[in-house]
Amino acid sequence: MPIYEYQCEKCGHTFEHLARTLSDRAKKCPKCGARNPAKQLSTFSTSEGSHSSASCPTGTCSL
Repeated sequence: MPIYEYQCEKCGHTFEHLARTLSDRAKKCPKCGARNPAKQLSTFSTSEGSHSSASCPTGTCSL
């Protein structure tokens, strides 16, 4: 089940919502009760060992 991040447009509170179905969305802010909080675009983390050229000064290191 995916976890979505929402932000209340009234009070600015940011919170997470566990969606049990594809159409499940947060109905109201848990802090102030305002309806229809805005779904946020959230980032995700990768496991350790994410490779980038920043960890290899020459850019030719084997991964």
